[in-house]
Order: sequence, then C-alpha cells, then structure tokens
Amino acid sequence: MKSGYISFLKQLLVFSVILGGLVGITAIFIPKEYLSPTLPFLFFFFIAVTLLSYFFLLRTMKKKINRFINTYLLVTFLKLMVYILVMITYVFTNRSDAIPFMLGFFILYLCYTIFEVVLIVGKTRKPESGTSTQ
Repeated sequence: MKSGYISFLKQLLVFSVILGGLVGITAIFIPKEYLSPTLPFLFFFFIAVTLLSYFFLLRTMKKKINRFINTYLLVTFLKLMVYILVMITYVFTNRSDAIPFMLGFFILYLCYTIFEVVLIVGKTRKPESGTSTQ
C-alpha cells in the first residue's frame, strides 16, 4: 500500500506543478480582476483533499469490490460536501472575489477530479489475460 500511495503522491505533485505552471503562464495574459488571490492556496487544498481521498480508496481497494464501490461513493459525496462548504463560506465572506474564486475553484476541481478518476480506474482495472496484438 505504501508504494502505491507514494507513487500517487509523486504523480500528483508532478501534475500540480505542471498545472501550476499553466496557471502561471495564463495569469500573465488574463486581467488581474479575473484572478482570485486565493488561487495558490486552492492548489494546496486540492492536493490535500485528493491525497486524503486516495488514501481511503487505496485502503479498501484490496478488499471486496462492493466495499470499494461503497467507499468510493462515500468519499466522493464527502468531498463534494467539503467543496460546497468551502465555496459557500468563501463567497459569503468575500463577495468581491466571488466570481474569480468560483471560476478558479471549478477549473481546479475539474482538473483534479479527472486526474484522480483516471488513476483510480487504471489502478482498479485488471489486466486482460489472453489478449495479444498481431
């Protein structure tokens, strides 16, 4: 389990650095009023949430598939609730930055969700036996 988690951590950090670089390059061309000052902190938030959810999923991956599916659904539900709570709290306390924050949050949410799903599907897929390419 440790090697799978460390491998995921490395991939997540590389993905985050690349994504951060793309955001940094994009920030040069976008007017400052469209960028939230919280954007760098959102990266750390999404990294932490993704690592925590992957940890729980990795723990149940070796057990029954039904348990993994239930855990995946529960973790996804809890993540969505945390995301909604963070967004609502921030938007109500910083109304002037609401739209740039929500836009950045949504883009990072999509990127990190796609990344996590791709790696989880790859991890849970069993290699097909007996197939050959000729």
